[in-house]
Amino acid sequence: MIAPAHARNGVEAGHGLPVRHSAHPTRRPSRRPRPACRGESVTETIAVKADRLYKAFGRRPHEVVKKMKAGSSRDEVSSLGTAAVIDASFEVHRGEIFVVMGLSGSGKSTLIRMLNGLLDATSGTVTVAGQPITGIPAAQLRDVRRKNISMVFQHFALLPHRSVIDNVAYGLEVQGMGREERLAKARTIIRLVGLDGWADSLPSELSGGMQQRVGLGRALAADTDVLLMDEAFSALDPLIRREMQEQLIELQAELGKTIIFITHDLNEAMFLGDRIAVMRDGRIVQIGTPEEILTDPANDYVAQFVQDVDRARVLTAASVMEPVRAVVTTTGGPRAALRIMRDFQTSAAFVLNRDGSFAGVVRDRDVLKLVKAGDADLRSIILGDAVSVSPDAPLVELVEPSVESDLAIAVVDEKKRLLGVIPRVTLLAALGNVSTNTGDLPVIEPAATISVSMITETLRETALEGAAL
Repeated sequence: MIAPAHARNGVEAGHGLPVRHSAHPTRRPSRRPRPACRGESVTETIAVKADRLYKAFGRRPHEVVKKMKAGSSRDEVSSLGTAAVIDASFEVHRGEIFVVMGLSGSGKSTLIRMLNGLLDATSGTVTVAGQPITGIPAAQLRDVRRKNISMVFQHFALLPHRSVIDNVAYGLEVQGMGREERLAKARTIIRLVGLDGWADSLPSELSGGMQQRVGLGRALAADTDVLLMDEAFSALDPLIRREMQEQLIELQAELGKTIIFITHDLNEAMFLGDRIAVMRDGRIVQIGTPEEILTDPANDYVAQFVQDVDRARVLTAASVMEPVRAVVTTTGGPRAALRIMRDFQTSAAFVLNRDGSFAGVVRDRDVLKLVKAGDADLRSIILGDAVSVSPDAPLVELVEPSVESDLAIAVVDEKKRLLGVIPRVTLLAALGNVSTNTGDLPVIEPAATISVSMITETLRETALEGAAL
């Protein structure tokens, strides 16, 4: 059940309260499988900063902003002009994909055009690579664009009379680079965006997806740190669109660009974004990771916006895993394992090697046999084929192994250290967006197959003098 907006932390749209922000993007696990270098490309360095940005159109834009800062609503100032962007503030870190998402009229396209000076801010500041771009001379602004910011438009904006390679090299030509050098660089970019063999073709000979690859290649060829993309894939067919999204992630992982991506498509935002800013009526109402926006929306508007998202493809193992309770070490022996399973009333325990790495799982009946036989070596009964996944594995990949086994899925890091577990009930609850809270008692899977009294009696019968039961 969605809590009323006024009962939540964060922003109530239209009232100018503080935006709820997520933690720094480098401090969270990735949400989906990406190349290993992908997460490492996000740094502490601020690539783009917007501070209290306003943009108003109409007869008296400055008066619109003045009244809105004093508390007037958008409707109350409509006779003076239209407030397109209202008090927008955020920071984008170098190497991050920062998605601005909203419906038509939310102000997202106006916002991105202020980030490269195509539109002057009515109030507020924009800083790119440490340089303010608001209120600077036109010549200085052009220099910042050439060196620091490239843009990819929704409708490609290609030069129809120029070939693919000349379109890709156009930004380099504007920068004054010699023909041989710029064409050589353009050929490298053409291969990178998957257009090898089309260098001499005209835009009219290409499909829509291929034309957008040219636009993307032109922006990449300029070799700027920041890439602005305004609804760049919206005009493409669904299959081509997904291909372009996947290629953008691969290119970003390889090149480490800072990307600010505008979209009205929530699934696209969830797929691409390290963080997402949700806009409504000119305001940013929430900034957070896809998981945060999906599982902890700031208000009812955001909650309704995300209610139809495919949670299985957004949420990851790290976002739903639970602490490991029944855990033993190989050196602890069968008696310790049996006591732990008795105490937690579970039929399985997770086993760690001497170095702390995940070894596998033991079952209560197998452990009971070892204890009765007086065998002190737990390693002989460890099931090494227990399912384990990385923290950034999407939940969609966990459904099948969870159905096939009654064991909780182990979540391990790159050093095979056990981070947590995902019982089947937890996975199903996350997919269904329901709570697993059962009060004071934790949900344990799988349930014990041997009674507490039998385990206690076995431990008593086999105990050495002074041994713990």
